[in-house]
Amino acid sequence: MSEATKSNLLQGVTGDWEVVVGMEIHAQVQSKAKLFSGASTEFGAEPNANVSLVDAAMPGMLPVINAYCVEQAVRTGLGLKAQINLRSIFDRKNYFYPDLPQGYQISQFKDPIVGEGEVIVDMPDGTSFTVGIERLHLEQDAGKSIHDLHPSKSYVDLNRSGIALMEIVSKPDIRSSEQAAAYLRKVRAIVRYLGTCDGNMEQGSMRADVNVSVRRPGDPLGTRCEMKNINSMRFVQQAIDYEAMRQIEIIEAGGTINQETRLFDSRNGETRTMRSKEEAHDYRYFPDPDLLPLEFDQAWVDEIASGLPELPDDKKARFIADMGLSPYDASVLVSDKSRAEFFEAVAEGRDAKLAANWVTGEFFGALNKNGTAIEDSPISAAQLGALVDLISDDTISGKIAKQVFEIMFETGEEPAKIVEDKGLKQVTDTGAIEAAVDEIIAANPDKVAEYKEKPKMFGWFVGQVMKVTQGKANPKAVNDILKAKLDG
Repeated sequence: MSEATKSNLLQGVTGDWEVVVGMEIHAQVQSKAKLFSGASTEFGAEPNANVSLVDAAMPGMLPVINAYCVEQAVRTGLGLKAQINLRSIFDRKNYFYPDLPQGYQISQFKDPIVGEGEVIVDMPDGTSFTVGIERLHLEQDAGKSIHDLHPSKSYVDLNRSGIALMEIVSKPDIRSSEQAAAYLRKVRAIVRYLGTCDGNMEQGSMRADVNVSVRRPGDPLGTRCEMKNINSMRFVQQAIDYEAMRQIEIIEAGGTINQETRLFDSRNGETRTMRSKEEAHDYRYFPDPDLLPLEFDQAWVDEIASGLPELPDDKKARFIADMGLSPYDASVLVSDKSRAEFFEAVAEGRDAKLAANWVTGEFFGALNKNGTAIEDSPISAAQLGALVDLISDDTISGKIAKQVFEIMFETGEEPAKIVEDKGLKQVTDTGAIEAAVDEIIAANPDKVAEYKEKPKMFGWFVGQVMKVTQGKANPKAVNDILKAKLDG
């Protein structure tokens, strides 16, 4: 058993347990029209404003496949390094909810559009693991039942009805809540890079069903329970941790786990029973008689593949090989498309390592502290690049640059203007620095004597010079001149 696996084991009363997680990610296809109708997919429209006769299941209405949604699914499958099936079939998945006007959902069962693939997931500690993809299939979304607008009635909004979803089904290769969140984050990054889903979990355009079971290390898989429609990384982790410990406690007390669907209550951090778990035959799947098998040729797939953007794994490899970044910094920067684009704009024509330090350090830190999205940053990539230039050409020191950055973030001003207006230019005149050094050495003979016995006193002298020069002296020049004077 690997060290990483050992660290993911949960401790029960009777010993170690291993949590086994599989995920079904529902990603809304980025398309202006729905899967089988021309109705708009715009988020935030008035209830039932984006509903065609097909979406409302009016008699005699027939579905017509949206070719762009098919292309988006193929593009996603290629991004997941998965098998693209040139022939797939749409099925009817029969169940009855008020927000499902047809009484069935058009989905894919035995013959999905995308087959097996894999996703490599990086963890914060530098390790990585691989999650197998079982399948990706296309299906239409249901509507939405609304229960809080009337004391005794429920309302139905069909704006979401018929919107195209990609259901990305993983194999049970995930072994902790942290891994599950990292996997979900990686899949979201991939679809955002591809432009096939916006990944907005707050608006529901990406959500996850999480299957959890526990077992003794090395034992066969246990009975799983599924948590439906979880819409944040944090909730995914909370749901898995709670559910795994719930199952361990039941088994250790002599009970058995019933396969069921459970809801995650985010307010209390608990899962609770929703319904007994349905098997596939309970849905009475059968091929949709209104839709012919979906067929296309390999040449079309190859054409889509040729137009794919650089994906996170390839971009990370390039950042390490060509720019000399550490694997950690590269992982942080490629984890989101907007982050990677911002960094590349800052680094263009500059010292990539210095640019990465400023983007991942001061810049991301300020965004996080202020709760600001990168798209809303008061500092542009060009401005941050200009600040890096001022450091590189010794106009300002790294310490002064931090002061300049704070003013930039607050005002949006250009760094060169701030440096000029505030008189923050670095002192590079070695004559002036040498005069300051001579003055301090002459005024502190006791400290000089102490330095001879304790070389660590060198830092005190550096601090005094920087104080005299108001922090503007070039640090390298200060160090060089001081060392020559004190050791001479």
